[in-house]
Amino acid sequence: MSYPANYRFAKSHEWLSLEGENGTVGITDYAQSSLGDIVFVELPKVGQQVEAGSTFGSVESVKAVSDLYAPVSGTVTEVNEALNDAPETINSDANNVWLIKLAVTNTDEANALLSAEDYEKFVAEETGH
Repeated sequence: MSYPANYRFAKSHEWLSLEGENGTVGITDYAQSSLGDIVFVELPKVGQQVEAGSTFGSVESVKAVSDLYAPVSGTVTEVNEALNDAPETINSDANNVWLIKLAVTNTDEANALLSAEDYEKFVAEETGH
C-alpha cells in the first residue's frame, strides 16, 4: 500500500490534502482494503459544518458499515457526487478518489495528523505487521 507523502492522515484512516485553507478528504488505501468491496457512500451536504474528529458520513462495504471522521474542522464546499453512481471507484484508487472538500477553519489541526511515514508505522502496529 502506498500513502502520498504530501497528505496528512488521521488514525481513523482518512487522508487530508491541504492547500492553503482548502482541504480535500478521502479514505486511505488501508481503509478501503480492510473494508473490501465498497457498495455505498453517505456524504454530508454542501454547507455543513464539520468538527475535527466528528463523523461526517459513512461508507458501506460488503463486510460492514464504517463511519467517516473529519480530520480537521471546516465547512463542506463540495461533495464527490460521482460516488453515488460508482462508490467502488474508492477501491481502485483510494489515494486519488476524494469524498469531500472543505474550507478549513483551523489549519493548525492538520499538524496533529500523521505524516505518511508515521501513518504507515501506525497501520503496521495496529495490524501487527
